[in-house]
Amino acid sequence: MRKRLRKTLSGRIPQEVLSHVYNSYDIVGDIAIIRLTEASREYRRIIAEAIMSIHKNVKTVLAQISPVQGDFRLRRLEFVAGENRTLTVHRESGCLFSVDVAECYFSPRLFYERMRVARQVRAGETVVNMFAGVGCFSIIIAKHSAVKKVYSVDVNPAAFHFMRENVRLNRVCEKVIPILGDAKKVVREKLRHVADRVLMPLPEKAFEYLPHALFALKDKGERWIHYYDFEHAKKGENPLEKVRLRVAEKLESLGAACEVPFSRIVRTTGPNWYQVVLDIKIER
Repeated sequence: MRKRLRKTLSGRIPQEVLSHVYNSYDIVGDIAIIRLTEASREYRRIIAEAIMSIHKNVKTVLAQISPVQGDFRLRRLEFVAGENRTLTVHRESGCLFSVDVAECYFSPRLFYERMRVARQVRAGETVVNMFAGVGCFSIIIAKHSAVKKVYSVDVNPAAFHFMRENVRLNRVCEKVIPILGDAKKVVREKLRHVADRVLMPLPEKAFEYLPHALFALKDKGERWIHYYDFEHAKKGENPLEKVRLRVAEKLESLGAACEVPFSRIVRTTGPNWYQVVLDIKIER
């Protein structure tokens, strides 16, 4: 698709601008979200029309004009072409997710991770999702495993609203329990030692919240944390090893022994920057 976009744009915008067109873009439901450089901004309408010609289901194109930031992980969006709206329904792994991309964080790039984690959940487990957003991880787990309960926590009221709607849409009300609030406080007040498995799909906050993830885990049995982080690695450095060492050190300081049987680079997020995941097994 990347090659096809530039091929579609060839002859429609100057050749010297083509190299400044970002190779990747997100498609959430029927909305495409693109990034623009100073060189390509003038041709944003043409780029948007090219994307809509490639993806016939795309009805709206928005441009991201700020990085993802703040406690709610939001990015500022600018309308470019098509229907002027930010609300859509995204389909993934047999589930439906209603989302307003201006009010809630949503990444279609985590689709593999969501199913990968769901396939590890065992029958009868209780899961705590500390950063649930509109409920993607939680609902996919509920639909694709024999999980007992998923306590699905998010601090963003808009995300909580859509999470409740998505729980209803996917008919998982008996399994997924949406909770509005900061995961630190929610775990302390409501979810002490209830979980067989804790999800931490917010790289910006995961390290800070590790003590609370431990507090959510049961005292006995097989216990897991799915931990996501960002890591910088220069040439010759291993980003996975850097995260493993930092997390193991932190857990040891909290009195927890662990092993990390699986880790992977989820995606690159910039020059020498990586999003990584560790599957952490807590031994004691």
